[in-house]
Amino acid sequence: MPKPARAWQRMLSGRRLDLLDPTPVDIEIDDIAHGLAFVARWNGQTRGDWPYSVAEHSLLVEEIFGRIDGAAPPKWRLAALLHDAPEYVIGDMISPVKAAVGPGYGALDERLAAAVHLRFGLPAAVPKAIKARIKRADKVSAWLEAVQIAGFSEREADRFFGRPVPALAEGLRIVLRPPVEARNAYRARHAALMAEL
Repeated sequence: MPKPARAWQRMLSGRRLDLLDPTPVDIEIDDIAHGLAFVARWNGQTRGDWPYSVAEHSLLVEEIFGRIDGAAPPKWRLAALLHDAPEYVIGDMISPVKAAVGPGYGALDERLAAAVHLRFGLPAAVPKAIKARIKRADKVSAWLEAVQIAGFSEREADRFFGRPVPALAEGLRIVLRPPVEARNAYRARHAALMAEL
């Protein structure tokens, strides 16, 4: 009988995260911040001397979410910051690859997201209305990224992501920075939001 494939990953914190059955006790913000700072968005196909990381993207999404819902309590801003947290272990797949992989990717992402949410005091599943606002912020972020660093024309970005309402994107400039700076900024924002809870 063949030996089952390993389904866990050793994290730098020393935790052993089971990808098929993740538990909140195996989730650490330092692991998330570190992993996301080294995961490149757009499969690394961005301009600049540093990759544009999922940590940077998550910070931008949380900022845009705050513009969409200025009265949102800190827990929902935290949910926005953590919206791509599972990618610290499963990476960032572009939409065409997710479609090719099928529903298994989504199920894995949902299990990891639930464990992350529970670890930081959020409900396992974010309410649909909040999730819709986070998704809206995510699309604004994608439009900005596409136009500013991923080589899309505004017309192309409009077609794929929808042109954002000017107030949501106004003044937002993507500045690439080394992973250590992205990691530290992500950790700091997480700590600030946790302190507000």
